[in-house]
Amino acid sequence: MTKRIVFVALSLALLACSSNTSAPAATPVTPGTTKTDDEFKAEITTSMQQTFLGELQTLHNAAIEMQTAAPATTGRGWDPVQDAAAIATMKAAWRRARIAYEHIEGAVAPLFPDVDAAIDARYDAFLAQLASVGGDTNLFDDQGVTGMHAVERILFFDTTPPYVVEFEKVLPGYKAAAHPATQQEAADFKTKLCARLVTDTGTLVEQWTPAKIDIATAYAGLVALMTEQREKVNKAATGEEESRYAQLTLADIHGNLDGTRTAYALFEPWVLAKGGDAQSKAIKAGFDALQVAYDANTGDAIPQPPPTWSGEQPSAADLMSPFGKLYTSVRAAADPNVPTSIVSEMNSAADLLGFKRFKMP
Repeated sequence: MTKRIVFVALSLALLACSSNTSAPAATPVTPGTTKTDDEFKAEITTSMQQTFLGELQTLHNAAIEMQTAAPATTGRGWDPVQDAAAIATMKAAWRRARIAYEHIEGAVAPLFPDVDAAIDARYDAFLAQLASVGGDTNLFDDQGVTGMHAVERILFFDTTPPYVVEFEKVLPGYKAAAHPATQQEAADFKTKLCARLVTDTGTLVEQWTPAKIDIATAYAGLVALMTEQREKVNKAATGEEESRYAQLTLADIHGNLDGTRTAYALFEPWVLAKGGDAQSKAIKAGFDALQVAYDANTGDAIPQPPPTWSGEQPSAADLMSPFGKLYTSVRAAADPNVPTSIVSEMNSAADLLGFKRFKMP
């Protein structure tokens, strides 16, 4: 199940829980503090809005820069020589947009699942939805396949690893990636595909207000994002990894971890006030251990899995490869069935805060 389904399910479950609640009981004072739970909630909501607003603005500004830099010349598509500077500018802006979104994805995606899907869904996820209409034949417009990965697929098509192409070419509705070859395609990329990304990211900036932030849903999204980091590593073995064209998926999960750490820090005073010293210590130790595992790999790309890799039953030798070690670390951190995992400890903290536990779908 993809993260889109996970996040929507979490949001619906939490909303359903809220709608079935009768008249609110008096909010208790948290032991060891003079603050009430409502005061903690208000402080976290305000802090989260302020903390992540800068990342959302970075995302939006980078989308604007991509659109501005996109060539729109008369009589031709993109030229790899004449437009080299513009393409380099767009690639750099795309990377900034990507990292900014990964920092805030956990909290933002479950609150705005439709916008998240338009911005962050993978090519194969879009094609699954477009199967009845034969896929998306126009790579450059604002319909069908959209968002950061649609732009990435075009910008980085000439350096996309062969195994990614092999995975995608058998998908129903597949169309090979390419730079715009005609004036119309170049215009569509600039005024439609990039413009759609500018609009969607602008929507997030506009709607990221305290009134739209439900911290219970956001917290559940953070826990879900920890499990998604395992999915991002697992999918690298089949060419399905997330930022697969730019080979930026290791940087993606670095960003996810950084963002989750930042967001959890907002909740920590409340967790500690509820007597969650042990849980908070374990959560932060888990973050540190996962950071060490990520830092053991250089560059932005996940290390390539061994040719004999099996996600179901990896061999002892394959588990000793750089990919195998990363896989082992992420799996231990993100498995809700492992009592010492970050996910289990965050679920334990959720109990203290009165939030619903994350469960694997």
